[in-house]
Amino acid sequence: MKLLVVGSVAFDAIETPFGKTDKILGGAATYITLASSVLGVDSGIVSIVGGDFPQSDLDMLSRRGVNIEGIEIVKDGKTFFWSGKYHNDLNSRDTLVTEVNVLEHFDPKIPASMQDAEILLLGNLHPAVQMTVLERMTNRPQVVILDTMNFWMDSAWDDLMRVIAKTDVITINDEEARQLSGEYSLVKAAKKIHEMGPDFVIIKKGEHGALLFHDGKIFAIPALPLEEVFDPTGAGDTFAGGFASYLAKKEDFSFETMKSALSVGSAMASFTVEKFGTERLQEITESEIVARINNFKDLTTFEVNV
Repeated sequence: MKLLVVGSVAFDAIETPFGKTDKILGGAATYITLASSVLGVDSGIVSIVGGDFPQSDLDMLSRRGVNIEGIEIVKDGKTFFWSGKYHNDLNSRDTLVTEVNVLEHFDPKIPASMQDAEILLLGNLHPAVQMTVLERMTNRPQVVILDTMNFWMDSAWDDLMRVIAKTDVITINDEEARQLSGEYSLVKAAKKIHEMGPDFVIIKKGEHGALLFHDGKIFAIPALPLEEVFDPTGAGDTFAGGFASYLAKKEDFSFETMKSALSVGSAMASFTVEKFGTERLQEITESEIVARINNFKDLTTFEVNV
């Protein structure tokens, strides 16, 4: 199955207690498709960059099997740039700089080669842009996965409600789930969000893992305890990429398959945080992925005799 990803391809500058970077490759679509390339899934990006974006990074994505026909290059424009500084616990951060640049006037164009994508992952962009993508697909994908954030809940509520109603799977964090639903209990929040449209609700809880809700059933996955965490940037996007890519490989969208996909997504995200930016994602081997997924199985499997 093909995976079409709509989201940012960007520059980041990151500072954590363990060091800092200059401008490096970032963006939600970048992390998502790098995860898909590691898992051997046919993926493509719809995004926009400026003339300052290195051809070498586009070539790297192409070499890894990512279709970049949908990345528009504005020669006289600048690429989206974000800079942030993480606090000592790495769970909170301060945004230092946000330069929207060419992303401000992003008009998504879907290449013919990706019109038949069975899975569409709508990265964290303005809901009106996400809806435009849905409307421009010749055929509705079998599964539409939506990522959003509290900023759009504050600034584009009506647009957000319209796109959520056409979504099969939504991924948000616990704070966003509470804001979106008006419920503190995440179980109640998931029920309300389900009524808005999505059949599956994924609530991410950072270092405490994630929850999957569907038709009254709940599945929980922890985050893998790691000896070293350098940079959490992109972990949520990598999680989404691993999750969607596993569904594409299995060609199945049942609750049981999504439980496994959640585990694969968590395993992929655990690699991202081990180095700055996309560096770790670009060097993962298949044997490392298998070992990490087995670590998750060991962490979560047990027998109880009562």
